[in-house]
Amino acid sequence: MVQAYSVSQVNQYIKNLFVRDRILNRIYIKGEVSNCKYHTSGHIYFTLKDAEGQLSCVMFAGSRRGLTFRLEEGQSVIVLGNVSVYERDGKYQLYANEIVLDGLGRLYERYEKLKKDLEAEGLFDKSNKKEIPLYPKRIGIVTASTGAAIQDIINISKRRNPYVQLILYPAQVQGLGSAESIAKGIGILDKLEVDTIIVGRGGGSIEDLWGFNEEIVARAIYKCKTPIISAVGHETDITIADFVADLRAPTPSAAAELAVNDYMAFVYAIEEYGGKLKKDIMQKIANSRSRAKEAKIRLYYGSPTYQIKQKRQFLIDSEEKLKQRINQRIKDSRHRLELYVTKIEALSPLSKLKQGYAMVLGEDSNPVKGIKDINKNDKLTISLLDGDVITKVEDIREIKRQD
Repeated sequence: MVQAYSVSQVNQYIKNLFVRDRILNRIYIKGEVSNCKYHTSGHIYFTLKDAEGQLSCVMFAGSRRGLTFRLEEGQSVIVLGNVSVYERDGKYQLYANEIVLDGLGRLYERYEKLKKDLEAEGLFDKSNKKEIPLYPKRIGIVTASTGAAIQDIINISKRRNPYVQLILYPAQVQGLGSAESIAKGIGILDKLEVDTIIVGRGGGSIEDLWGFNEEIVARAIYKCKTPIISAVGHETDITIADFVADLRAPTPSAAAELAVNDYMAFVYAIEEYGGKLKKDIMQKIANSRSRAKEAKIRLYYGSPTYQIKQKRQFLIDSEEKLKQRINQRIKDSRHRLELYVTKIEALSPLSKLKQGYAMVLGEDSNPVKGIKDINKNDKLTISLLDGDVITKVEDIREIKRQD
């Protein structure tokens, strides 16, 4: 029995034939757009047709970033992509990676080739980019002397900082010879030693802007010692000059905003910094004065004069305390002495004599304490306060006391 293949096997086989075909893996196809639909997922489904046939196409959302225009019915375009089989439906279609309007294909190829070569050579390296001066005095401009671009730059520059000098090199920015004119203008302004150079023009088609995609302009920008801002076309227009320049501006107006500092904002900032600096200085002065005052006080307290004064006062205070203690000690001693005197006086025989008492002495001159100490006819001496009485004992009588 003859072997039968499934539909999916046949579709897979045919797809492999497409995959292995070198031409179909990267092919430019020109045709007219029809049945164009933008899906909610971001994919674009359309058909390319000519007088004798048509081809289904799809551009996935991830590839749309390079699409610079809206795809519409009837447009003549050149599509770069690969042809393969959609196995589910058994149909082949073009998977688009890039789409350009017809007539631009060759220019686009030249653009991509030059971009790739210059990038490999290092002209786009960020390490080569120069800083744009913050406060320029002279700005060079390479653009047409007539047109909206130069007027926009002048108006914005006057508004932001009327003191900045603008030097225009009136270059040819479109058509044959434009690239040479632009490159020459960059070289002349670089020799004038301006602070920044703006290179650009207003919007236009890719043919109008092509002068900024030429190698001579790219190398003039790379060789230039002065920082360059590129400002070519609109925000969606990207040229070779944009990749080489030190800074890209989406429009000439934006380039002026980036190149010219805002003078009033600068003045306000200076005033603010001045006020802050004055405040900081006054605070530092106040702090220094406070520290100096504290140091002066510490110096005064540590000086020999103050120390001598303190020691002297200490000695005076100590002397005064010593005097007070001595006087108190004398006072206490006198008081005790008076007590002792009073006690002695109370015990003194003289005090008894003053009270009318007398002291009796025997013949042996010893005090007579009782009748036992004397005999009859003994001679006694009676001592009174003012003198002595000599007497003789005639009789002795004993007195019996009741307890």
